[in-house]
Amino acid sequence: MKQEIYNTLDRLGIDYTCLEHPPIMTMEEGMTIAQKLGVTSCKNLFLVNKQKEYFLLLLSGNKKLSAKSIAKQIGSSHLSFASDEDMKTLLFTTPGAVSILGLIYDKENKVKLLIDKDVIQADYIGCHPCENTCSLKIRTKDILEVLLPAINHADFEEINTEL
Repeated sequence: MKQEIYNTLDRLGIDYTCLEHPPIMTMEEGMTIAQKLGVTSCKNLFLVNKQKEYFLLLLSGNKKLSAKSIAKQIGSSHLSFASDEDMKTLLFTTPGAVSILGLIYDKENKVKLLIDKDVIQADYIGCHPCENTCSLKIRTKDILEVLLPAINHADFEEINTEL
């Protein structure tokens, strides 16, 4: 799976830096890896509402999730974490390895992408290749302008969250 993601990035001409590491189990470990890569720490949260609409939220690592606020911004009912089974089926990944790169596998566009404005404004995004033993540094502009259009996920929603 990791190699398939690398192949997609290479085919699209997207440069990335890869850092192999032991599995990340905490946000603190993730922040350490982000510092080593020179990226802002980012939380990737896989959410679902009562209508079984799925959302991948990229949230700046220093912010807390306010599901109520986000649901209101997107005009959705109550949001909660999606099941591990749905995560595996839709994004081909497991808890702790959720990533924007998992959208490569969402061929039917069942997952809507939500990105915190601070993540959009960062020069680079740090993300996993759907495995949490490796982290990638990718230019945000390449994610937004090259990858997302290529995988039919160019229509993301910018979210404003508070610290």
